[in-house]
Amino acid sequence: EQHVTGTFGLYDNGAGQFTIYNLSRFKDSAYTPASTFKIVNSLIGIETGRIVNEKMLIKWDGVIRKFPNGDTAVAWNKDLTMEEAFKVSAFPYYQEVARRIGKDTMKFWLDSLKYGNHTIGDTIDRFWVNNSLKITPDEELGLVKRLYFGQLPFQKRTQDIVKKVMLQESNANYKLSYKGGWGFR
Repeated sequence: EQHVTGTFGLYDNGAGQFTIYNLSRFKDSAYTPASTFKIVNSLIGIETGRIVNEKMLIKWDGVIRKFPNGDTAVAWNKDLTMEEAFKVSAFPYYQEVARRIGKDTMKFWLDSLKYGNHTIGDTIDRFWVNNSLKITPDEELGLVKRLYFGQLPFQKRTQDIVKKVMLQESNANYKLSYKGGWGFR
């Protein structure tokens, strides 16, 4: 309907099975991580103390932002906690987090995680949306899997907070955690 071609990966932790849509794009093509980078930005922000916890508020800068279709980004144009910013995918919140982390520290963590091509480029506050940083969906799902098994080089507390904000649905049968990402070429 929207004339886009994508890919999708789902890991069923209980069954130990992957479900992949469009396998060749999933494993062989690198993309800008777009909003999925909020996972890594949150991990680094918490680990370095730039984000205290999921309740940390960053004040709105007063700039009224709009989406490409012209709609006002109402959910972004206010003071937000990390948890709220993650849920509404608030780009300005995470731009500020990246600025607080700084280029050298961000680069250290991208290298440590072996995250995609590790490339930040010229701007610390948009490299995950401007096609500087690229990662395959397969690599990204691998990172999330390591997060859920506590295998990332972050403190347990850091990983637990990020897992908590990623949780989208929970009931007696399952827990569904994710962060979608949508970018432009």
